[in-house]
Amino acid sequence: MTQKENKKLWTIGHSTHSLDNFIDMLESYNIVHLVDIRRFPSSRKFPQLNKENLEKSLTYHNIQYNHLEELGGRRKANPDSKNTIWRNTWFMGYADYMETSEFKEGLETLKKMAFKKRKVITCSEAVWWRCLCSMVSDIMKAEEWKVMHIMGIGKEQEHPYTEPAKIIKWKLSYENL
Repeated sequence: MTQKENKKLWTIGHSTHSLDNFIDMLESYNIVHLVDIRRFPSSRKFPQLNKENLEKSLTYHNIQYNHLEELGGRRKANPDSKNTIWRNTWFMGYADYMETSEFKEGLETLKKMAFKKRKVITCSEAVWWRCLCSMVSDIMKAEEWKVMHIMGIGKEQEHPYTEPAKIIKWKLSYENL
């Protein structure tokens, strides 16, 4: 495999999928490692998707599980945010957070892991454009990674940049210029 072929990452939202369906989707793409980027990996409504339960189920199916809190969402926007192109304050807050050393370290960790194995990042939203996976995908694409969103078994979509994303001097920006 060439270096470029290794620079590929998938995303999937667990949504309301049954655990069996979720794992079937992962297996249909030969995913061997799931990185959970939910800041708080738990669900009262779907306890099978809590960190401990999900990790146990994935391990049973020979899929490695890691929680990477550094990429998690639910971040507050800075009062002086320059990322005002985002109308949604959660996305604006995440764009602000993407500029921190904590996020950058988490992203480097993800890239090192993703370079080695067929990796997927997951969060809770069913569709990538309503989720922080969209913004992680933007930065990965800006760094020449191919990002594919798993929409179902046999149904994937290559990541287009989000509408607010701009590439300025070879770097991702969400500034309202």
